Order: sequence, then C-alpha cells, then structure tokens
Amino acid sequence: MWYVYILKCADDSLYTGITVDLARRLDEHNGNKSLGARYTRSRRPVTLAYSETADSRATAATREAAIKKLNRRQKEQLIEEYRAHALER
Repeated sequence: MWYVYILKCADDSLYTGITVDLARRLDEHNGNKSLGARYTRSRRPVTLAYSETADSRATAATREAAIKKLNRRQKEQLIEEYRAHALER
C-alpha cells in the first residue's frame, strides 16, 4: 500500500510526497540524515497534516501530482476535511 501525504513545515509551508511507510518517512524528513527531502531539511520540524492511501505507486504519483497543482487554499481545505473526518471516527 502506498500513501500520499502533506507535511506542514515549521515555516508554515506545505510539502507533498508519497511513501510506503509514513512513520519512517516522517522520521526521515525530521532526522539529521540526508534521507529527507531537500525542501524539508531547512524547514524542520515537519508534522503530518494529511494522508491518503493508494493501491499502487503509479496511482500515488498521479494523486501527488494532482495535489501539487492545487493552490494553498485548496490544500488547506483538503487538510481540514481530512481532520474533520478523522474526528468523526
């Protein structure tokens, strides 16, 4: 299973990516190793703001590209809907 995720960075910017292991990837983004994305290295700490599952890498990459095309407000709406849905569970 693949995940598409959005991180909120310390400078309040948003970063979108894909992974098969959310916990490991979040650790990499926040860690001192060079495994995290170059973008997030200077914007630590980062927190997970949104995630969704995908059946394949291709599906995850397509969804990641679609999310990256959204403007800031649309991404924030996606995050808000995700949080509201999580609270309902």
